[in-house]
Amino acid sequence: MEANPPGKGRFIVFASLFSLFILLVYFRYAQLMLFPETAGNTIETNNLIERGPILDRNGTILAMQTRLGNITVWKPEALQTLEQSAKLLAPLLEINEKLIIDRVRQSASSFIYLKKRLDQSVLGNVEALIKEGKLPGIAIEPVMGRIYPEKNLASNLIGFVGDENQGLGGLEYAFESDLAPQNGQSYGNQLILTIDAKVQYILESIAKKTLEENKAEAAMMIAMTPQTGDILGYVSIPNFNPNDISGSTELDRMDRPAVWAYEPGSVFKVFTIASMLDTGAISPSSTFVCDGQYEQTTTGGEKITIKCLGAHGTVRPQEIITYSCNAGAAYASDRIDASTFFSMLQQFGFGNKTGLGVPGETSGFLRPVNRWSARSKPTIAIGQEISVSALQMVQAASAIANDGLLVPPKIVTKVLNHEGLLVREIQTGQPRQVIRPETARELRKYMIAAASEAGTGRRARVDDISIGVKTGTAQIIDPKTGTYSKTDYIASTLALVPAEQPTLILYMVIIRPKGESYLGGRIAAPAIREAAEELADYLGIPRGKSPQIEHSGSVVLNFPPSITIGDTMPDLRGYSKKQLLPLLLRDDIAVDLEGDGWVKKQTPDPGTPITEGMVIHLELE
Repeated sequence: MEANPPGKGRFIVFASLFSLFILLVYFRYAQLMLFPETAGNTIETNNLIERGPILDRNGTILAMQTRLGNITVWKPEALQTLEQSAKLLAPLLEINEKLIIDRVRQSASSFIYLKKRLDQSVLGNVEALIKEGKLPGIAIEPVMGRIYPEKNLASNLIGFVGDENQGLGGLEYAFESDLAPQNGQSYGNQLILTIDAKVQYILESIAKKTLEENKAEAAMMIAMTPQTGDILGYVSIPNFNPNDISGSTELDRMDRPAVWAYEPGSVFKVFTIASMLDTGAISPSSTFVCDGQYEQTTTGGEKITIKCLGAHGTVRPQEIITYSCNAGAAYASDRIDASTFFSMLQQFGFGNKTGLGVPGETSGFLRPVNRWSARSKPTIAIGQEISVSALQMVQAASAIANDGLLVPPKIVTKVLNHEGLLVREIQTGQPRQVIRPETARELRKYMIAAASEAGTGRRARVDDISIGVKTGTAQIIDPKTGTYSKTDYIASTLALVPAEQPTLILYMVIIRPKGESYLGGRIAAPAIREAAEELADYLGIPRGKSPQIEHSGSVVLNFPPSITIGDTMPDLRGYSKKQLLPLLLRDDIAVDLEGDGWVKKQTPDPGTPITEGMVIHLELE
């Protein structure tokens, strides 16, 4: 008999291997048909991996991994008792009974996902019904899923994940390579934030209430420690529940402090006046005349007019900030050349990203100086013809708070592995000196004046906390006409607390308010006051003349100086009733006390000449 030729032998080997492959495919198909629950669960259970958690600065868990489950249906087995199963599942899965039936019957596939990523509170009830044999063809497919215990808290910052547990927004997306296990590992790394959940909750509550009271489209609020750049609170309202992405819109999920660029309005005068003072273009004693508007005619015959809210008369740089004088700021801009002004604004960080590390951060908009028109300088000086982000504003404010040292903002401090060991610390940028210390101190003095009774920021004032503020109101450009809208505004207030040596920057922005007022001094300043009030005790911010406790191995009480009255009346606010005792023993004056606690109000005012027989009235609280 003739031997098989070589080609025919190779064909037989190939055919045998192909037949074996077909048998394996049929075997696997049969396994899935006969044992869908077991096969599916075994595969998923053996391959569960854990995404790293996100925690606030104090260890509060903001995002974490947990075991979730998908409810699956094996149609061939489930059809016979589908109506009964749908009746049992509908209230547990919060799906209409008829919808369950239609989805299963109309599906072209034999294997159906009924609902995904359910937590243990739901899965426990479904599992009990399965064990009782009441849900034929229904199974639980275990998966590792993401939950957010604090729900909406800081959600625009933290972000969310998709069905495959992959970051799709916020820090979940930006730090995907840290949070998701890499190189076959079972655990991802931990992300430690600068955010303080308590501060975040306080600011979100205030922002939400402000939004509702003013019928606004959105609101932003940021709290930052200027010395470190640590952001303690980062608010964008409306926000969303990352546990239920389907219930949110793209606008709900917008990270406004980072991605939204807008004209800041008069708050920006802090940085324009600082720029002019620091370069010597103006001095603290420079004067400008405001008769209600700024007027200038260019060499080409163009007339430039910028209106002011009132006729403030002769103003110095301090009054420009106190009264938020547009005309004064515009006239001051005439004394600085465009290139120098542009360079100073760049030094403050405008026109560039802060480098915080969140997705989609905007650079804002600062037009190159060679594209400035004749009206650019005075217009930018009052916060128009430039767009900024809220992050850029608090970053620039750090230079005013830190005696001229600008500190970039920070939101993530470090990355730890699943055992808590340091993987790396996060650096966002190097601090840099942008203005002289004396310039920063001068601006803080101006901002304190803006919080006085005569200033636009008086509604931000807290009686026993030193606060410096600057308010702003900006018109929004109407995209249809390309001109400023007469109905859409941005109201804002920037604050330094305590003003002399700030340890906290607060910034509030209200977008398109539709209430009784749209002015920053009227609607944003009160929100700043409330935030300062609530955060003062929590963060240990000194209040008035109250004794402060310092811990340095021993406890030291710093009491106010003893009361002495010379030729003029001293400031007695903040003194206790016990500390007022020396006044009660004097024969030449009379002291009338009302209430208990510490002095809240006094008559006559500090600085009033003392006369024999004078009656001093003090209200205590």
